[in-house]
Amino acid sequence: MDTEANLGSVLIIEDEHDIRLMMVRLLKQAGFQVFSAETGEDGIMLAREHQPTVITLDRMLPGMDGITVCKTLREDPETSDLYVLMITAMGDTEDRIDGLESGADDYLSKPFQNKEMLLRVKAGAKRVTKFRKQNASTASDEANNSKQKYGRLEVDDVQHRVWIDGGEVNMTITEYKLLGHMIGKNNALCSRGELLEHVWELPPTLNTRTVDTHVKRLRQKMGPLSNYIETVRGAGYRFCVPSEDRS
Repeated sequence: MDTEANLGSVLIIEDEHDIRLMMVRLLKQAGFQVFSAETGEDGIMLAREHQPTVITLDRMLPGMDGITVCKTLREDPETSDLYVLMITAMGDTEDRIDGLESGADDYLSKPFQNKEMLLRVKAGAKRVTKFRKQNASTASDEANNSKQKYGRLEVDDVQHRVWIDGGEVNMTITEYKLLGHMIGKNNALCSRGELLEHVWELPPTLNTRTVDTHVKRLRQKMGPLSNYIETVRGAGYRFCVPSEDRS
């Protein structure tokens, strides 16, 4: 059975008492260390203090809502790369997309099945733990020149950093993994199901707008190089350096 040591910790930011207690119980039973808050302000404070592996964030919080909390976490260097699972009771697709565009890594709709909630949290925790271990194992290897250049884009697979025209671009873990996976396919098509499976570690048949919204967010961060990510209508996406940028 998994233990807290390898599953990590979860911060639950949820104002509904019964839901919060249920999630605390389930996640503790699964082997996570769990912290909880019922307001966005308290959640931000706990996120800075404990640096949890995953944050589950209710969108409709009193006072500071989930969208504002997520944006605040992303703007703070101490919490900018934490994995955020947005939970929303709002059924409108646009509301879910708003959550992802605010910086959330994934979303889950209420009412949710306990099994799916655990699946999403475990998938996020697995990715973050792996990412942090890679960073820790290479942190002292400063002499390792691991930059790779793709046109006007540079990527460091050891330090997990990205530069455009020499200027560094701040990316979340999810954005970096999404970009890295598409680059690794060497101009080949990446289907939405493939990206769900390899980037989010979720079932490829899952019906979600997560992939499309993250690609949109990634393109925004890439700015003048947004055209490096091509849309293959009805199929997925492809990373391709335009001919004029190839050296």
